[in-house]
Amino acid sequence: MTLTRALIILLSFALTLPVLAQPSSFRQAKELMREQVYHDQNQSAEGSFYCGCQWRWVGESGGQVDAASCGYQVRKQVNRAARIEWEHVVPAWVMGHQRQCWQEGGRRNCAANDALFEIMEADMHNLTPAIGEVNGDRSNYRFGELAEQPAQYGQCDTQVAFSARMVEPRDEVKGQIARTYFYIHDRYNLTMSRQQQQLFLAWHRQFPVTNWERERDNRIAAVMGHHNPFITGERSWNLGHRNVADGLPETSTLVVAANDTDELPARGNSNSRVYHLPGICPSYERVAPQNRVEFRDAQEAEAAGYRRAGNCRS
Repeated sequence: MTLTRALIILLSFALTLPVLAQPSSFRQAKELMREQVYHDQNQSAEGSFYCGCQWRWVGESGGQVDAASCGYQVRKQVNRAARIEWEHVVPAWVMGHQRQCWQEGGRRNCAANDALFEIMEADMHNLTPAIGEVNGDRSNYRFGELAEQPAQYGQCDTQVAFSARMVEPRDEVKGQIARTYFYIHDRYNLTMSRQQQQLFLAWHRQFPVTNWERERDNRIAAVMGHHNPFITGERSWNLGHRNVADGLPETSTLVVAANDTDELPARGNSNSRVYHLPGICPSYERVAPQNRVEFRDAQEAEAAGYRRAGNCRS
């Protein structure tokens, strides 16, 4: 065999191999999650993220839920309850709502025009298959511990407190959620409230890394080129954690969404339907007393239809 022919054969073989690289979009990330990570997990014991249901693959990245496999019962949304969607464990809202692109046009605008948001949105370590109805009900609510309430989804143990904008997931995924939050906040230099840190540290200790979580991390690392170091044990989280921020471009001086501001009291202006936060919004004290509407935090203000003031500093 001549050298030229050997090179041609090797090149042909290389072209038949899957080309694995960090996904460039959320759509591509979903497809890679199906093809490279969850391809053999739709009938596994772990099942869908929040409810442990099995499913049948449909289309490029979606699935049809087998409700009988986990005793799932529809709460309200029949169509979304029947399908598998890809959930951001750390919501896109948390990653992007304080970025300029979000203020100018929301998530769609960020995905189209903000390179860093695209990277965060497509980070496979943050994606899991979930029943669409539960994914929708979770929205951008924070995680927490809830008093026991009547089952909302049949035998699915996840609970959503809509009035409190809080979700308690089933025990089987609490540890994974904690380590995903650590990873996203550390990698993209997001700040986390002390209350959330304490919760996730408790979940991290109570629910250690599982065999599937470790295998999932290995499969994702084979595509993206890096692990979640809070799963491998390369990093640990402590209160007051200092972020490594290794997911930010070297030239970036941007400090992205500071989630601890969600824990601050918010003051709305009933005339403008704008809310302000103390310390970072210059007009906080300037809202006329007769127009003031007090909220527990930014999330409650936004749920009431108020938008954040454009002159806030972070």
